Formats: sequence, structure tokens, C-alpha cells
Amino acid sequence: MNKRERKTPARIEYLRVENYRALRQVEFKNLTPMTVLLGPNGSGKSTVFDVFAFLSECFESGLRRAWDRRGRAKELKTRGCDGPIVIEIKYKEPGFPKITYHLAVDERNGLPVVKEEWLQWRRGTQGKPFRFLDYREGQGRAISGELPDEQDDRIETPLKSPDLIAVNALGQFAAHPRVASLRDFITGWHVSYLSVDDTRGQPEAGPQERLSRTGDNLANVIQYLAEQHPSRLEHIFDVLRNRVPHVEKVLAEAMPDGRLLLQIKDAPFDHPVLARFASDGTLKMLAYLVLLNDPEPPSFIGIEEPENFLHPRLLPELAEECRKASARGQFLITTHSPFFVNALRPEEVRILYRDEHGYTQTVRAADIRGIPEFIEAGASLGYLWLEGRFGMGDPLVNQGAPSRKGGKT
Repeated sequence: MNKRERKTPARIEYLRVENYRALRQVEFKNLTPMTVLLGPNGSGKSTVFDVFAFLSECFESGLRRAWDRRGRAKELKTRGCDGPIVIEIKYKEPGFPKITYHLAVDERNGLPVVKEEWLQWRRGTQGKPFRFLDYREGQGRAISGELPDEQDDRIETPLKSPDLIAVNALGQFAAHPRVASLRDFITGWHVSYLSVDDTRGQPEAGPQERLSRTGDNLANVIQYLAEQHPSRLEHIFDVLRNRVPHVEKVLAEAMPDGRLLLQIKDAPFDHPVLARFASDGTLKMLAYLVLLNDPEPPSFIGIEEPENFLHPRLLPELAEECRKASARGQFLITTHSPFFVNALRPEEVRILYRDEHGYTQTVRAADIRGIPEFIEAGASLGYLWLEGRFGMGDPLVNQGAPSRKGGKT
């Protein structure tokens, strides 16, 4: 186990979103290392998922590209509402106070503009919030140093354009280690849009350390693991053999034309099968196991509907494997499967629903009246969901707010 693997990861503890499609005003408090979103179709699960994808893309390829890809303000902003899109996260780095990152984006003349962006923390339990980065439309200031303080000098650093993310720009400089840490944290996210068809491709040969969002480099990552982490790859094969009958091993073979051929060897047959002829479920399970057993895992992993193509009886084990991996990286998962939910704890589950105005609301399963008592008595969370005990999340019944024990989510 290497040094990076032993390091406790940063954790997102809070998310607030305003004016992002159906997310008129939504808060997620006390986020756990693994958070799972439930709800009927159209309740906003994929939109919450896309908030993380949007923020990640803003850091990777720029705000303008991420904005344009989503149809600009016309498609992104909540219908009938004014004001900017707001994304605010509170996260905790080991050894440092909790940090709040606030980003507000609007549009002017068809172009995105960062209306407001700031970082703040509270030094000590009695200290008042202190902003050590504060920008508006490309103009602002930041305080450098490992532990920026109110007495330190604020450095005015104008950006070239009002659509630039200040944290992304200043985070490239060693003088701003806390800003750089946030930048590294977000650019390290893996928001998966895994495509089984993409895993069947024949990419150019060459080892790659991390699985891509679509999984199109699965063969390259297996090549890397075979060369650098053979024991970890053998563990992946052991788990795969237990979950997919007759699978013996997976081979990534370089072809004379420079492409990488992914093959799956079934016992007791002598010749492996090309990945393009393998089952969807086998390839998807393999991709998930590769992602979950990354030697240097992403700080944040988003997975949509892991149940697709997989046998229902495999889902509780997959959920447990995600929870185990969440010790090294935070997870956000959307699902419609009660079998996956059966392996979850009430505090890990958020139910999404639309209110009478059509906007997304959310509640923790642990805060719904009666659910903790059912679980304590031995009930399974997924079956309680199917039985309608949540009071919502069922597309065939009235989607009013569930009865809560008290408090917000």
C-alpha cells in the first residue's frame, strides 16, 4: 500500500444547489462517505448527479464548454426563476478546518459569467467565517499560505476573463496550497457515464492508470494493473469468478497494428472470447471492479444505476464493495433497485421527489417516521421502499412530502 493510498481523503459534508434545472433550492446535509439517491423517474436524481459532473467539467475543460454542452442558461437555469445558478459545497480535509466553496454562475449576452466565487473557513469553534478567496466576474483577491489568516496580505490577481474559475486558475500556483488542494480534489473526481459498448472497443495499446468516464480504456487499465499491480488484478479476477460463472481470467493483448485487444477466458474452453462478444453484465461488473480497486482511487466517484445489466442477487455484494471502497473515496450513486438498497443504511439514502410546484425536494430515509424502527426490528430498506413505507418514491402514488421525525436534510 503506497503513501497516497493510506491518506485519509477529503470529504464533502454538505451540498446546496439553487436554480439548476429542477433543483430550485436543495440542500444535502451530513453527507455520508456513500450517498445513494432514490426516487421516481424525473425526480431529479440525474440532475443532482449532473451537478457534480458540471463542476468537474468546469475545472477540466472550462466553464464555457461545460455551460454550452448543457444548453446554456435556457436549459440549465430553473424555469421561471431569476438569479444565478449556485453550487455550494462544504468539505473537510484531514488536519484543516471545514472549508466552504461557493460558486454562482449566470449568463450575459449568451456567455457564462462567474458572478461570485469564494472560499471560506472558520478557524476554531468560536471563530467567525473568514474568506481567503473572493472573486466576482474575474476580479478579486486571495490570501496565500498553508493557513491563510485575516492578518495575511490579500493579493489582487485579476483573471483574463469573467468566465474563468478562480480556484482553477490560482490553484495551479504553489503560493495557494489550500486553493490548490481544492482544485486537485475536484479535478480528481470520477463521475461515471459507463457505456458497455465503449468497453468493447480496441484502443491503442499502452497502460493507463485510471478508468475513463465511459470505460473506453478498460483494456488499457487492465494492461496497467497486469504490469504494475498484478496481485490487485488477481483479486479483481477472483471476485469476478465468484460473481460470473465460468470466467477464468481477462487478457489485454497488444496486436501487431498497435491496438489493444480485450479477451475473456471462460473455463473450461481453451480459447478466450473477444470482449465484443462477451455479455454486457460481465463487462460491466469487470469495469466496476477495476474502478473500485483502483490503487490510487478518485476522491469522489459518481455511479448512475449500477443495477443495469447485472443479476439482482449480485447487487447487495456490489453495494457492500462500494461501501468498503468509500473508505478511500466518496461515492454518490443513483439507483432504482431494491436489491441494491437492501444493503444500505437509512442514513446513506436520500429520497428525491417533486413538490407541488415541480421542484425537487429531498429527505433522508433515516428521518422518515418509522423507518429506523423497522430497520432495528430486522426489516430490509429496499423492501420497505417497495412496500411504500417511505411515503414516496413510488411513481404510482401521490408524491407528497413524507412524514418526518423532524428537522431538514
